[in-house]
Amino acid sequence: MSTGTRQVVAVVMLCHFIAAFAALGMPPFFALILQRSLHNDVPWLAGAFYVVPTLLAAVSAPWWGRLADRFGKKPLLMRAQLGLAASFLLASYATNSFAFLAALVLQGVLGGTFSASNAYLATVASGTTLTRSLTAMQWSARAALVAAPACLGLWIGAESPIVLYRWLALLPLVAAALIAWLPAGDAAGAAKRPAARAAATSAAAPATPRQIYVLQFAFVFATVVTFPYFIPDMQQRMPAISAATAGLLFGLPHLVYLAAAPLLSRRLGLAPSLGLLATAYGTLVITLLAQAAPLGLPALVAWRLLMGTAMTVGFIALHALVASVVHAGNAGRTFGWFESSSKWGGVVAGLAAGAAVSLAGQRAPYLFGAALLAPAVAYLILTARQRMSTL
Repeated sequence: MSTGTRQVVAVVMLCHFIAAFAALGMPPFFALILQRSLHNDVPWLAGAFYVVPTLLAAVSAPWWGRLADRFGKKPLLMRAQLGLAASFLLASYATNSFAFLAALVLQGVLGGTFSASNAYLATVASGTTLTRSLTAMQWSARAALVAAPACLGLWIGAESPIVLYRWLALLPLVAAALIAWLPAGDAAGAAKRPAARAAATSAAAPATPRQIYVLQFAFVFATVVTFPYFIPDMQQRMPAISAATAGLLFGLPHLVYLAAAPLLSRRLGLAPSLGLLATAYGTLVITLLAQAAPLGLPALVAWRLLMGTAMTVGFIALHALVASVVHAGNAGRTFGWFESSSKWGGVVAGLAAGAAVSLAGQRAPYLFGAALLAPAVAYLILTARQRMSTL
């Protein structure tokens, strides 16, 4: 990766982090906002509002991606940051639940900084460089997921916590200003040779874009389905552990990604590999099944660490597959659908987790996630063997 490309990736990572810091940091405090700022004590609203931006992003991401391919990745990336700023500002002035809901709808429709950032990166990087860049972008998202709730929790003690959105609106504005100084990317060159580059990438790719979207959906579902009820499950299994310890157990896989992704991406993200993805998915299935069994704290820590390693390798392998099918001319559309499949995986996982727990108890999401991911493992192994036999 050249120095210029490395600097561009660093700026895009920083811009995504500060935008995601607000977008991912505030939802855990929705119940507090509804109670203190909007005087609404309906218990299920916080969970419903939590899903709204994700659901709308899943619907709108492919559309924004097509516009990025038509009008340029950089303008659409700036649009996403400014859209977040506008939605945060509107949320800060909400005086009732309906106005707050409207702001969350706008956040889902006008945001999409992750897919927009990835699409822009595809105009300045390709191949293994793009794979590492995508892994770095996922790193910034995980870092925001870990850091934002803790940091915002220190600042949200105000009488009306919703006002914090007013200050958070400044973050995507700063990001948009930084992006304005970035190069426009290779949009012109891509327009001159889209057919040649598309033919080259499709010839080298071991999977089609639609197959990658389905594999991404299964991966996200299998991991996210365990999120909503993990801490209550831990406190039920081990009543002696504190909420902080349960929270640390929850965050362990994400911390593993933050620690391991930079190193593993240099070693594993060199070429697209269905076998590598099958190994990651298969290991993830085993860790999910293991966590559904009665475990002591040391064993649970070990399985969570292994789950984090499998997640890290899975993301790197997925990024390599995406990099094999994307080029500057189709990056917006490709990453729009890639982000959409991820968001749909999260939405369906949240709904499935609630249904599974109500029917079969708090350990059911682990089994549900493993059951959905197992066919993907079988498909990857079969396809990898078929490809090897034809070589």
